[in-house]
Amino acid sequence: MSTKSQELPIIQKTYDLIKWYVPHLNKLPRNHKFVLGDRIAAGLYDVMESLIQARYSRDKLIHLNEINTKLEILRYQTRLLHDFNLLDIRRFEFVSTGFNEIGKELGGWIRQQKPSGSGV
Repeated sequence: MSTKSQELPIIQKTYDLIKWYVPHLNKLPRNHKFVLGDRIAAGLYDVMESLIQARYSRDKLIHLNEINTKLEILRYQTRLLHDFNLLDIRRFEFVSTGFNEIGKELGGWIRQQKPSGSGV
């Protein structure tokens, strides 16, 4: 297995967020854990898997744009947890900061992959 120093920072940040967030999701009340909690956990794992696939793909931009959409869905799902009073403000801010950091790195990676002179 690769060490932290060999990993892309965006993948490591996603990994670290999963390690922190999933145990909190597992503590949700039963009626939310098996609907929203499981969706968020699965979404986080999908984002990490997609980042790894993008890293080794020739056409990275397709993967990266899909990840961007998945990340936005996770933001809304997390906001729902907070709005349902299932995630206190401190944890909500921590997770939101994590999503924002991942989003910034993802945005940079997307810009890097776009052909120069595309005007976008």
